[in-house]
Amino acid sequence: MSIKQVKDYFKQYDMDTRIQEFSVSSATVDLAASALGCEPERIAKTLSFLVNGQAILVVTSGDAKVDNKKFKEYFKTKAKMLSPHEVVDLVGHEIGGVCPFAIKNGVSVYLDISLKRFETVYPACGSSNSTIELTIKQLEKHSGYSQWIDVCKGWNDE
Repeated sequence: MSIKQVKDYFKQYDMDTRIQEFSVSSATVDLAASALGCEPERIAKTLSFLVNGQAILVVTSGDAKVDNKKFKEYFKTKAKMLSPHEVVDLVGHEIGGVCPFAIKNGVSVYLDISLKRFETVYPACGSSNSTIELTIKQLEKHSGYSQWIDVCKGWNDE
């Protein structure tokens, strides 16, 4: 899986031309914000975890950090991030380009409430130098999310 699969996915909605590719890396929140010229918190970072033997994705705002206590309360297990090799094998994208689009079957996607404060956000698109601007409604639709969750801290001065 890669940016090609993400482009193919968005092509069916006539949205593939909205994917932006940069000549510089956008693999981290700060690099993506710099490439876009936007606030880091508007970057929709996608984190990958192993829960009960299954890969899951949590999409959160760029300024949020996973709160281990909240994560454990919600998922009934400790937050265990996937290794780079596991991300490719289980999700289908490489670190730096992980996104909730064109992922492998069986991967559940959750959206963290830290994203709800924005009209639009910028998730990656399968490569370490790509993004697409989506409204929250579009992110809901195209991520195939399971539900909104509250497993992060640091974004609302808790």
